[in-house]
Amino acid sequence: MRAVSLACCIMHGAQGSLASGVWREAQEQATLSDMCLPTAPLDSWTIDASNCQQPKCLSFLKQTCSSGKSSFSPSHVVCETEPTADRAGESQEPASLVHLTSQWAFQLINMSLPFSRAQSVCRGHFSTLPSSDQEEEELRGLRQLLLQTGVISPVWIQDSTKAPSKPQALSKQYVKFSALNFPKETRDGFARINISFPGLSSISVCVRVQWDPQWSEVSTIFSYAAPVFTNEFQLRSQVDSQGRILLALIIHGKHMPYKASFPNDGNWHHICVTWTQAGEQWTIYVDGERKDAGSGAESSRDIHGDGIFILGQDQDSFGGNFTEPFFGNITDLNVWNTSLEARHVRALYGCSPGSHEVFFSWNLELLSRHEVVREMDALLFCPAKDQQMELQGCRTLQGWTNQQPVFSLMDCSEPLLFICRSNKERFLKLKKITDVRDSQPTAFLSHILTHSNKTQVSAPSSLVEASVQLDSCVQALEQTEEEGLQPVDMVSLIQLLSQTADVPPETDPTPANHSEGRVQKLSQDFISVADSVISQDNAHKWQAIKEVVNGPMDVVKSIDRLVTSLSSHLMAENPHVTIQSPNIKLEVQQQILDQGWTGPNFCGPDSDPNAVLDCISVPQHNIQDLHNNGFQTLTLVNTWYGSLRPLFPPEENISIVPTVTDGSQRYLGTVLGSSVISTTVLGDEQPVSTAVRFHLHHRTQGPSGTVYDPVCAFWDFDLAPESGGWWNTKGCEVVSKHYSYTDCFCNHTTNFALLLQVYEVQWSPENQRALEVLTFIGCGVSLCGLLFTFVLFIAVGVPKSDRTTVHKNLIVALAVAQLLLMCSDKASANEVVCFLVTALLHLFYMASFSWMLVEGLLLWSKVVSVNISEDRRMKVYYVIGWGLPVLIVGVTLAVSVDEYKAEEHCWLNVKNDTIWAFVGPVVFVLAVNSVVLCRVVMVTVSSARRRTKMLSPSSATKMQTFDLTWAVTRPVLILLPVLGLTWLCGVLVHLSVVVAYVFIALNAFQGLYIFLVYAVYNSEVRNAIKRIKEKRKALSFTNCSQPSSFLPSQRAPVTSWGRYPPIPSSPETSEASGPPSSASTSLVIKNESFRNESFVSFSIRPSSGNQVVQLTGFKPSGC
Repeated sequence: MRAVSLACCIMHGAQGSLASGVWREAQEQATLSDMCLPTAPLDSWTIDASNCQQPKCLSFLKQTCSSGKSSFSPSHVVCETEPTADRAGESQEPASLVHLTSQWAFQLINMSLPFSRAQSVCRGHFSTLPSSDQEEEELRGLRQLLLQTGVISPVWIQDSTKAPSKPQALSKQYVKFSALNFPKETRDGFARINISFPGLSSISVCVRVQWDPQWSEVSTIFSYAAPVFTNEFQLRSQVDSQGRILLALIIHGKHMPYKASFPNDGNWHHICVTWTQAGEQWTIYVDGERKDAGSGAESSRDIHGDGIFILGQDQDSFGGNFTEPFFGNITDLNVWNTSLEARHVRALYGCSPGSHEVFFSWNLELLSRHEVVREMDALLFCPAKDQQMELQGCRTLQGWTNQQPVFSLMDCSEPLLFICRSNKERFLKLKKITDVRDSQPTAFLSHILTHSNKTQVSAPSSLVEASVQLDSCVQALEQTEEEGLQPVDMVSLIQLLSQTADVPPETDPTPANHSEGRVQKLSQDFISVADSVISQDNAHKWQAIKEVVNGPMDVVKSIDRLVTSLSSHLMAENPHVTIQSPNIKLEVQQQILDQGWTGPNFCGPDSDPNAVLDCISVPQHNIQDLHNNGFQTLTLVNTWYGSLRPLFPPEENISIVPTVTDGSQRYLGTVLGSSVISTTVLGDEQPVSTAVRFHLHHRTQGPSGTVYDPVCAFWDFDLAPESGGWWNTKGCEVVSKHYSYTDCFCNHTTNFALLLQVYEVQWSPENQRALEVLTFIGCGVSLCGLLFTFVLFIAVGVPKSDRTTVHKNLIVALAVAQLLLMCSDKASANEVVCFLVTALLHLFYMASFSWMLVEGLLLWSKVVSVNISEDRRMKVYYVIGWGLPVLIVGVTLAVSVDEYKAEEHCWLNVKNDTIWAFVGPVVFVLAVNSVVLCRVVMVTVSSARRRTKMLSPSSATKMQTFDLTWAVTRPVLILLPVLGLTWLCGVLVHLSVVVAYVFIALNAFQGLYIFLVYAVYNSEVRNAIKRIKEKRKALSFTNCSQPSSFLPSQRAPVTSWGRYPPIPSSPETSEASGPPSSASTSLVIKNESFRNESFVSFSIRPSSGNQVVQLTGFKPSGC
């Protein structure tokens, strides 16, 4: 028969579970306030009279439960004296109700549990508690479920504003306090609080004490005496036969029993005592946990005021006659005039500030003390400092107001109903598996039920029950080894592992159940079952259950939780425990830091003597830091998993940013390439975060033509919580890479592995070396070609024009860039010089492309008429050619100076957005110049067609085709080097090594190409050279000849003479040619009276007044 407590009973600690049915009849008959109504519709009520204290509820209970009968029909009310809280821990699987939406499944678990246990139950159902920041559909589904079940009591939910609790750095876990030392050398030590106390109806006192391990007599931690009554309020302690320190309260002279305790280990312990006059309720807390509670006193009254509060002594008289002294250290004593709740005490234990106003706060200036009591500093461990823990209370959903959810905080230890939320598809798949398992058990499950004498698999409620179930599983695995596990078996085992890991050790009834042998046997069985689940033989079966289970890392998480929880029990007798199975190796070792740390590295099994072992260790200086921060014991929990890699199929690519992005290799994906190794560090049984070093063997062999680049990573359970986590690289780095293994360093502890990024090799080392040599030679030849071209432009007197000016600037920019590129390898040895070379390379390559852009704009202005003067146009060109590169480089340095340069080369960093400061402008220039080239080709082809039709309208079609082809090819060949379009090959470099050779040949020899096209075969340069030669010949005639007159004579030899034939001009130079000079015309006359093939130059000058032409020839004399 399922039970539901009254609302008032739930408020005062009674627990119950939901039932269904009609409750309106009972509601109408009950003459109670709303707070006493049942929490839900039900068929039967279970009312716990012993836990309900409200007067109206008590009256109702007396009427209905006084004789074990009810004023209602027995089918509606069932009265019991056994608290329903005891029934919440039954091992039977609780009933539940489900509401499905289009995306989510909400499952109401028919059980009231504390918050942490509620989380565990949901985790066992592969689901989670709903969060406080739900979407509209989730809120609607949650509300609908509560309405249809009639639940009006609060339910647990997750607080989305709180991050999961993680181990913190040492410096964040310790806080320095000012403390008082009460020495054992004298019994006179005491301290007095110098404030006036009023009468108190409630009081709470919290203090941190460090007991002297050598003292074993009765001691008084504090005593409060009033003028009218000496033993008004007092906390006493003594050591029992087992070495524990027992605590007891004296209230109004009544001595409570010695029941609460803490170990006499010399450590600091936090003690809180509370009392309230209402019901005379008192409680003792030790280290945040309730250890004793009760009610009753000699008289029901307030604590008298105007008393004296003494630390370290019992007052046999008001303010004097001290006896039963305390020896040890005391700090952080605080007093409240209210009774604190359990959640507030836990917050104070973790050094979290309380929410209640304190009556007295620890302050040595408000204390007077005996001269033997000395002040000291105490470094106390504070797990809540800078750590988001559930100390201030856990979030609950109270109900709805105006269609909006109402949230509140409650003590996390309070038992409440809860709802588990999961993906709809996952819930339906799990339900299908569960139905099949219950209706048609597999051979493995049948063996389990036989061994455990049960008809159904249920969640364990204690370590004893978990040990029995795990032992049955191990036997069943041995008997069904040939058949193997089925997917439904794997789901059941994963659930059992998760539920066992969540069972708190305190649930065992006697300390004998925590003996090392029992706990080690449970751990061994746990590892054996986990090993069978993550065996690589089950790789294909994991694909069948991936819709239900997040993945094999769920098993790893369960192992981490179990071993961390049981580490202290495993270390009870043996400080070094090793548990090994075929695919898992677990090692737990503990040592007292005062004795020095001698623990070796943890390594995986030595299966292959020639292979490199997978090992992990905590650096020695980090262990020393633990000792320096006050830790006394250190526990290392190390685990190695050898079979997880096959369970991550290669087709499920791991999303990691590629590390090789220079185009030499094509990225194919990332795979898990090693075993998984983990370490957990416990300092004084508290998880702490510290750095680790590990090296892992590469366990993936790729096909030929591929290479791997290792990345150090860890499994982050919080990265994608809905899917169980994902790989993360934050805080991890590669220390060294080797052929068969990689060394790593990470600044935290968790589960680590190597991710291997797979790349397709684009060229061999021989090709790589050949390309490097070809680049260097090409740059050298290109530099020479650029220098010769620049010298020719200056020396031969090429007519000044905007085009030649642009050519000169482009040559200068390219030449400097090529020179810097040749020197960049040598500069990489010096960080500062390399940075400077990188900036200059960026600047001059940007200038080169800027002048290439200017070349394109100038050519466009020739092809398309642009009405702008040459002077104004050149000013704009200079701004584009030099101003724009300076601006781009300056802005890039200002924005990303720390990430500007690559790590291994003197070039821009290609692993971030810095490279776009070069690639972006280059792409823009290439796009503009491509448009310009297309326009030039169109104009050239159009002109060629018209010329062909005019000169030879009847010529053959083959000849016209040739002319058109040449009209297209000629401008492309001439303009490619100056427009930079050869850089388009750089986009295709990763496709083939052949493209890489073509790209380097076109760009490394760009200077030579410019020299040939714009110097050797440039008509302007050739004409200038011819003019220089003609002047030199003229000068030679002048130096060695006598002038003679040529007069017309009939006997004179026939003389043929004429002008120079016109020199054809190219499209590039035709616009730069000027009109012929009218002052002088040069003629070449062939005179047959001279030697054969002799030529003489004449000048024809018009005479004033007429057109008589005087010819003067120079004949070589003596020749």
